[in-house]
Amino acid sequence: MSANPHLSRRGLLGMTAAVPLALTLAGGTAHAADSAYAMVYFTESTKLGDGTDYGLHLAVSPDGLDWTPLNQNNPLVTPTAGALGLRDPFLMRKQDGTFVVLATDLKGTDWNYNSQYIHVWDSADLRTFTGYRRLKLHDMATHSWAPEAFWDAGRRQYAVIYSSVDSSGHNVIMVNHTADFVTASAPQVFFDPGYDVIDGDMAVGVNGYNYLYFKKNQTLVGARSTTLNPGSFTEFGTGVAHGGTEAPTLVKSLRSGTWWLWGDTYTPNGVLYAWQTTDLASGTWTALDQRTYTQPLNSKHCGIAAITSAEYDNLLATWGAPAWNRLKSYNHPSRYVRHADYLGRIDAYPIEPYKDSLWTLVPGLADGSGVSFRSVSHPTRYLRHYNYELRLDANDGTSTFAADATFHRTAGLADASWSSFRSHNNPTRYLRHTGYALRIDPVSTTMERQDATFRVGY
Repeated sequence: MSANPHLSRRGLLGMTAAVPLALTLAGGTAHAADSAYAMVYFTESTKLGDGTDYGLHLAVSPDGLDWTPLNQNNPLVTPTAGALGLRDPFLMRKQDGTFVVLATDLKGTDWNYNSQYIHVWDSADLRTFTGYRRLKLHDMATHSWAPEAFWDAGRRQYAVIYSSVDSSGHNVIMVNHTADFVTASAPQVFFDPGYDVIDGDMAVGVNGYNYLYFKKNQTLVGARSTTLNPGSFTEFGTGVAHGGTEAPTLVKSLRSGTWWLWGDTYTPNGVLYAWQTTDLASGTWTALDQRTYTQPLNSKHCGIAAITSAEYDNLLATWGAPAWNRLKSYNHPSRYVRHADYLGRIDAYPIEPYKDSLWTLVPGLADGSGVSFRSVSHPTRYLRHYNYELRLDANDGTSTFAADATFHRTAGLADASWSSFRSHNNPTRYLRHTGYALRIDPVSTTMERQDATFRVGY
């Protein structure tokens, strides 16, 4: 996936992985019912600086939309062979109930780097990752981008799909079959519509069809087939995009008949968008309001798999939720609270430097029942109001500063499931944005209530 469309041919080709949740464990080992989700990803900041890491990252979600990064958004494991880094990780539950992780053998953005291998880990519970190895897929002088896998019940083997440039001269989606992700069959061309395609993602066995989503130009497009035979898929439906978009990830809701299609944009780099449908066969998608979902910080090319409630709880207990929070604007949900030049404001994600949008919520400096916002990037400084404007100042130890920097969290004025923050020493005023700048003001109108409503998350 390109960090910048002007940096490389990744801006033209893209690069990413995704995840099928339509897979069943038919013939496999039974496990408890899935009720939550896990996401694997790598991280890139907009300028490929702080916040960029080519190891395996993991987040969890109870609903598949609101994500909690684990291990403080640090990697859980990093490749020790090949390029010594990964992109496009993919997560799948195998027939025996354990997990396998696949990833592109590439660190950074050298799209000319060739590897005939992909990274592989096994995991019983996503708390430990074992058996690290590289799986060789082909002998061509090309890459093996965005590997994913699915269970082919007819062959009683797993199919591994990925993108390589074959003799056609453009990227096609290849397939190998494997029983153990240690050795694989000879490669075959799985899908070649005659133009460059990357980032294949499958949903298998949905009302008699198998669905393949992929990146075509800068758009996510679908194909389908009644079989899993190489060469049997035909493009259908209407593509979706939000700028240059890659890395389609199909996810089935565990609570309803809804399907989500995630995509990763690189204009700007690393913004995940989502679309939904209740009918995969229709080939049409409706964009989700960004108010309804929040991606992990700096996440790129995600893969999503269903997990049980016990696995969800155990992962949070093992790795922990972040010690920091982000505050999303209710009526500008692409924007988050941040400081810039020591002034408080809301800006569009991704934010550079990203730590300017991270806050440690501590007991209120003037009243422990309230909250104060301590900056992660400037930990001696807090958000406080001064002449009703919010700014980032160092704590001078005075009672005035403590009162200015203390807020009382209430149910969101525009949405009770969100939050609003009432000033401690100006209790008729709430934290709100106007012209993207943060202030404390009296709130009465519908717009003002929306301006004063935020989501506290990660």
